[in-house]
Amino acid sequence: MTHLWVRAEQRANEKRVGLTPEGTAALIAAGIRVTVEESDMRAIGIDGYRKAGAEIAPQGTWPDAPRDAIIFGLKELPEDGTPLPHRHIMFGHAFKGQPAGLRLLERFKAGGGTLLDLEYLVDDNDRRVAAFGYWAGFAGAAVSLKCWAAQQHDNACGPVAVYPGRDALLAALRNEMDATGAPRPRAIVIGALGRVGTGAADLCEALGVSVTKWDIAETASGGPFPEILQHEIFLNCILARPGTPVFVPADATQAPRALSVIGDIACDPDSDFSPIKVYDRTTTWDQPALRVHDDPVLDVMAIDNLPSMLPVESSQDYAEQLLPSLLSLTAPESGVWRRAEATFQDHIARL
Repeated sequence: MTHLWVRAEQRANEKRVGLTPEGTAALIAAGIRVTVEESDMRAIGIDGYRKAGAEIAPQGTWPDAPRDAIIFGLKELPEDGTPLPHRHIMFGHAFKGQPAGLRLLERFKAGGGTLLDLEYLVDDNDRRVAAFGYWAGFAGAAVSLKCWAAQQHDNACGPVAVYPGRDALLAALRNEMDATGAPRPRAIVIGALGRVGTGAADLCEALGVSVTKWDIAETASGGPFPEILQHEIFLNCILARPGTPVFVPADATQAPRALSVIGDIACDPDSDFSPIKVYDRTTTWDQPALRVHDDPVLDVMAIDNLPSMLPVESSQDYAEQLLPSLLSLTAPESGVWRRAEATFQDHIARL
């Protein structure tokens, strides 16, 4: 019997989950055994999973799960160097040469396990079957506007936190922006036709921020793109990959510009393919803004688990998208899981 083990997330501020109680009931009805770990952070309570028929395990016990269990989580595992013998479903960030990703792959190689990376679950047309993109864009634009609002008071953006829902976030941010007394900034979104870009543009427009929407057609020339510097806010919603043009070169900090906030929502600064060359590390919930230039000011927002600011809505949306693929775990040798394993094996072979 296929056994899916939903682990508790161990990263600070990570309240999302990739499976809801309703999805749990559907998996069990399909003959899949489901174990859900208790969690002191998860936005969806454990009682719903228990009522759906899941087995409940103590938090953090996944390393002792049966070897045939498939461990399902979202964000990274603790970097303790231990070999990984299980199959893991997660966002591994391991296939673009990232240093932490290479260490993770070495752990899978040592343990004989497999990484089925959620980012690489694709259909027959090479399109991702599930993504947090919309809510990443929505929350990333929100934090970027918070950075701009703080700049109007000659400050850097303070800590951000979880919101109970979309409306609460919009109300709080509207008040912050109104309190600056400044006209609304102008934003440019690159990747505006995708899920991430749609979420970013929706947030901006809900708050009266005018948005220039760019996608593949507008960036096909390969750059340079001086138009980006003419907007106060730039929201990057393009996943870094080979061939992605540089949107903000390293010398942009010295160039004449209106740009004062870069929201790198795609957030892959240690990739060679990153299109934003003015920073080299992610930012955090405690310190959302990385100041890369003082006069004129330029801040970069690059939080890599943005959807967790709206954990209930983002979890429900993502889990609904992913459920058909989870149901197909009874035949992992075909479809999205076969393709995901092939990607993993290809990268393991390169180590």
